[in-house]
Amino acid sequence: MLPSFSSLFLALLLSLVSYGAASTLTSNGGTLMLGDIAYYVPGTPYTTVSVQGLGRLQSVNGLSPVTVIGATANNATLASLSSIVADFATDDVWNPDFLQGVLVQQRGNDLSPPLGLTSLPGSNQTSVVVSVASNGSSPIPSGPYFLLANGALYQPLRLYSDFAGAFTQPLISTRNESYSALPAALPGIQSPTIGVPSRLYYTRTASRPLAGVRTGIKDIYDVAGVKTSDGNRAWYGFYPPATANSVPVQRLIDAGAILVGKMKTSQFANGERATVDWVDYHSPFNPRGDGYQDPSSSSSGGGAGAASYFWLDLTLGSDTGGSIRGPSQVQGLFGNRPSYGLVELTGVMPLAPELDTAGFLCRDPTVWKAAGVALYADLPFYNTYPQIIQTLNFPTNASAEADSSALSFLFRLQTFLNATATTALNLTTSWAASKPAGAPDTLAGLLNTTYPTLVTKQQTRLVRDPFYAAYAAVHDGRLPFIDPVPLVRWAYGDTLPESALTEAQNNKTIFKDWFNSNVLLNDSTTCSESLIVYTAGSDTDYRNEYNQPPTVPFGFSLSRISVFAEVPDVVVPVGQASYLSTVTNHTEVLPVTVDLMAAKGCDGMLFNLVEDLTAAGILEVPQTGQTIAGGEILLKRGMFGL
Repeated sequence: MLPSFSSLFLALLLSLVSYGAASTLTSNGGTLMLGDIAYYVPGTPYTTVSVQGLGRLQSVNGLSPVTVIGATANNATLASLSSIVADFATDDVWNPDFLQGVLVQQRGNDLSPPLGLTSLPGSNQTSVVVSVASNGSSPIPSGPYFLLANGALYQPLRLYSDFAGAFTQPLISTRNESYSALPAALPGIQSPTIGVPSRLYYTRTASRPLAGVRTGIKDIYDVAGVKTSDGNRAWYGFYPPATANSVPVQRLIDAGAILVGKMKTSQFANGERATVDWVDYHSPFNPRGDGYQDPSSSSSGGGAGAASYFWLDLTLGSDTGGSIRGPSQVQGLFGNRPSYGLVELTGVMPLAPELDTAGFLCRDPTVWKAAGVALYADLPFYNTYPQIIQTLNFPTNASAEADSSALSFLFRLQTFLNATATTALNLTTSWAASKPAGAPDTLAGLLNTTYPTLVTKQQTRLVRDPFYAAYAAVHDGRLPFIDPVPLVRWAYGDTLPESALTEAQNNKTIFKDWFNSNVLLNDSTTCSESLIVYTAGSDTDYRNEYNQPPTVPFGFSLSRISVFAEVPDVVVPVGQASYLSTVTNHTEVLPVTVDLMAAKGCDGMLFNLVEDLTAAGILEVPQTGQTIAGGEILLKRGMFGL
């Protein structure tokens, strides 16, 4: 029997585009069901082919599901198709219902007659197999398509529900090298719909290492054709769509990345907690454990999406004070704050230009490394590793489950590196012994106000003041709504003299120069003389518990070291720890992660090291779901389009 193929919504959503006094009716694409899977079919075909011998295929509004097979020799046989089609089964967009018609590309113009009827792997129907001409310079990519009788071929997007609330808006590329919102929706409550193309369409190469990599973009990065929200409704409504991609986004696109959506950020990339700080938009849901742990911030959407969705390969975040590392830690992902200054941030909303960096959150270290190659130009990739390890506030015994996982990783890391020394680093005593002349006696004395001064003085100048002025000019002097956290921080910055910014910049430089000369030095053979290893722990942080009002982020902590020293700091998942959930009244597990720091500019060495540790079985690739080992997310059962 032919597959079930019915319309979900209107087969073609039509939009009116005005041209002076007249209007032109144009197709905006449509949403279809093939079996029990929803697809979006764009309004513009990918290409048009000449097809003979297909006969009458089942269709809706003239659209029939077909599979295209890549260019082959003219003597292609039915039997040779079986192994090709069997490999397609790993793709989440293609499914056997696309096999009712199979278009085999053949090189040249001398086409074979229709190849005939056959049964192919996984299909419960008879497939009609025909030949089509292949353009040798640009053959049609293999994979699933919808075909019109006139030969127009459309590449569909499979639709998924954003049940974790990770995205602000889904994206679809347009033919003018820009993007627009995906005009499709699935049933659901507060769940945007994301469309993803088949991975079969793409082949990764040295020049396009991210070809087909489905990528989410933190909503502080400009994407041409769509608005940026910065986590603020008034900002989104006030400013027009971006006219160009930000530099980091353009580098990813040039490397072949497929942008599928913009992802939630806490407001203006300030650190917010899920319970009461998120006012304009709802904080994404961390899928781990009971599903009601805080996702951390500010790259909250990227962390929740990467931990929830197998169909999402990579997310671009930003890290000023921990905004990539925090979400990576609590959701058990690979994440990196890079060496400062590796990529220009034109087209990216600033928090503090002296501290802002662009990095990634993802599950696959190979994709992570490829993204690093694409984003950080001319980065050296050392594959000889340091043999000296410095631990920082690391557990010394395995009395707790999380500590046991961290210590087990440390032991295996020592063995892998053939470490010659592992020492406990005490920054307090190191500073006291070697601090620069005239510097304060303690690191707290030097750096207690450095971070809040930089982020508040810079963001009020670069973001708040021009926004307030432009908004007031249009709205009769009114102010836009701002979440509590930015308001508290900005108010602190307003109390400081301009000289405080210069002092904070100087204090950051003092620490950076001292740290990079005394603690974490470069090496000509291994890039970094040593590795610093620390852990953020595995504590619960329930999003349904009321918190104190927001405060100014004073202090110096482990997460601030790489911020001020400008060195790379990467998060790796190493295990899980159990807890009794007050939500489920059941024992659940949360991820355990460890951070690795290296000397400035040694990001490539860290990417290689993590990839090698994974290949050796010391690290494991985290899965999506309730735990880093996988498992159904508690909310998820029975949801449509997951």
